[in-house]
Order: sequence, then structure tokens, then C-alpha cells
Amino acid sequence: MTQMLADGHAGNAPSAVASALRQIFGGRGLFPVAPAVAVPASPISAEAIPAAAQPAPVPPAAGRAAPLRLVPAAFAPSRLMPALRSYSGLRHRESRRDPGPVTLGRIGALEVRLATTAADVRRAQRLRYEVFYEEMSAIPAAAARLARRDFDHFDAICDHLLVLDHEDCRMVRGKRVPRVVGTYRLLRQEIADRHGGFYTAGEFDIGPLIARHPHRRFLELGRSCVLRPYRTKRTVELLWHGIWAYVRRHGIDVMFGCASLEGTDIAALARPLSFLHHFAPADAEWSAAALAHNMVAMDLVASEALDAKAALVELPPLIKGYLRLGAQIGRGAVVDRQFGTTDVLIVLPVERINPRYLDHFGVNAERHAA
Repeated sequence: MTQMLADGHAGNAPSAVASALRQIFGGRGLFPVAPAVAVPASPISAEAIPAAAQPAPVPPAAGRAAPLRLVPAAFAPSRLMPALRSYSGLRHRESRRDPGPVTLGRIGALEVRLATTAADVRRAQRLRYEVFYEEMSAIPAAAARLARRDFDHFDAICDHLLVLDHEDCRMVRGKRVPRVVGTYRLLRQEIADRHGGFYTAGEFDIGPLIARHPHRRFLELGRSCVLRPYRTKRTVELLWHGIWAYVRRHGIDVMFGCASLEGTDIAALARPLSFLHHFAPADAEWSAAALAHNMVAMDLVASEALDAKAALVELPPLIKGYLRLGAQIGRGAVVDRQFGTTDVLIVLPVERINPRYLDHFGVNAERHAA
């Protein structure tokens, strides 16, 4: 089998093996995201051979399938390298360029800073796995389960914001390494544009939103999580201080991303979804809708029949925090079966951030500066 894949085709395989391969791959590559690429048996084109010298085509024998030619496109370097980077924690050189100050703030033993090494990224991935897959109801792929880390190809092009607890350290090669207790993933527009786009584009049609603001710089926020014992005002405040320092450093104009409500039962989420639809819709210039094939309606309860106070209680703390800052919500929600969540689109133009929070963190993020 290894030799057949190395040769680029399985034409010489016994018919039973070829049939089995077809059933397994269904005419696609080894990975479901990439179709198999047909490769000619000879590098010489048929047009280059005189017609008289060309052998007559031989029809397949009765009851035998045509030869299966298989070269998985997922093995192409353009797909393989990002996967290897993300698994190892390595990042694309462009995402490491001019990161600015590593440490962005500190409160007591807690420090917020950017990941600088592959080991830092892997520790963030382990925290995400612990929260998303072990504590919550996300379903890990086989590779994630084996590594016990949550990773995808976006990790290689993102900056990773970490909250570290310097009072909870372990010794690694004689050095004290503080525990990662919180993380956020940040993707700037100029990097996303050169590397396949934003994660959010897989759920929401953000292209028109970005096109309406050609002179604005967008920053995607995602994969946020905090270890359960650290879900306190202090940890969340430090994370947001780090984000604000990053925004000021890179001249960001608009923050956006997916925010999740736990669960996939839309009926059970009718009240908080309806609250977001009625009381926090994005203005026309900042609005974007869920992709049509994924969209779930959010106006499930009429505004006059909605218990707004109860709905607000049911909203996740992260979404309530976004709303307090001044964020607006896109049109429609998306059910994410893998993560066991229902996602909404958050859009937060910097110019609309509540001045109270700008005063709190400082215009240039000096409040908790290290």
C-alpha cells in the first residue's frame, strides 16, 4: 500500500484492493477536506505520440473496476506545512514579525503576555482542550484526542494571548514555568488576507462587512477560555487589558469574532438568542449575517413577550462583557456540532467602546502595565 501511494496510483493493485480503496476514500483523498488528484501514468502526453504508434485502448475486463489513481492532495506542502506548524505549536514567520512588548500587563501573581515560543502555543492548546473538550461538550478529532490539545491551522498564523499564574509553576529543565490559566487567539487582517482568511468566515458572511470599511483594520478574537478556578473579575480584566494593549500597538479599528452559547438545542436557547436579536442588533454598516446554509433564526420570542431580565441572566459572561463594552450582534446564529455550542457574531468598532472602559484601562493601556 505504501508503495502504491508513493507511485501515485493503484492501477496494479488487485481488483479487491482497488474496490476497497474506493469504498474507503469514495473518490477523495486520504483527508475529507481535499479531493484526490488524478495523475497521468506517464509524463509524456498523448498528443506527443503519433496516432499510429499509440496503442489501442484496452477496455476493463468484465466485472473488473477501472484502475484507481490516487494522490492525496492533502499531502501537498501547501496543506501539510500549516497542519504540522499548528500541531507542533510553531507559527508562520509573518505572525512573529514585530510583535511589540511581550508582557502586556500584570496584577499580583497574574501576568498577561503574548506567546513567544512553540511551547507557549502548545500550553495554550492544552488549556483549550481542557476547557472545551474535558469540561464542556466538544468532540475531539482523533489527533486532538491523542495530543490532548485543541489545534487547527489558524494557530500557525495567530498571536496567542496568555494569562500566567506565577504562583503555580512547575520545573522544566531547571526553570520555573508558570501555569497558563487563560488564553485568547488574535488574528490581524493583513495576515489573514495572505493566509486564507478568517476563521469566522466559515460561519458568517463577513466579506461585505470588511469591504464596506476598506480603510479600517480588523482584528479577529477567538478561542477564548479561562480555567474554572480563575474565572474571576481579575483574570478577565487582565485578558481585556492585554487585548486593549494589542489593539493600541497594532492600530486596530474593529474587533470581531464568534462568541458561543453552550448547547445546540435552539429551543432551550430561545430566550438569550431573542434578547440578542431584539436588543443588540448591529447597525447596517456593521452588520453581517450567518452563511445561508448554516443560519438559525434568533427571533424566536417576540420582544413584547420576552422576559429580558431572565434572558440577560442566561447569557454567557463573555457575551455580556462584550455588550457592556459596546459590541453589536450579527444576523442569525450558527450551531457548531463539534464544539456543542451555538455561535453568534460579535462586532466591536473601537470608536464605539464605552468611554467608561477606556478610562478604566487607560487610553494607551497603562492601567496594568508591567
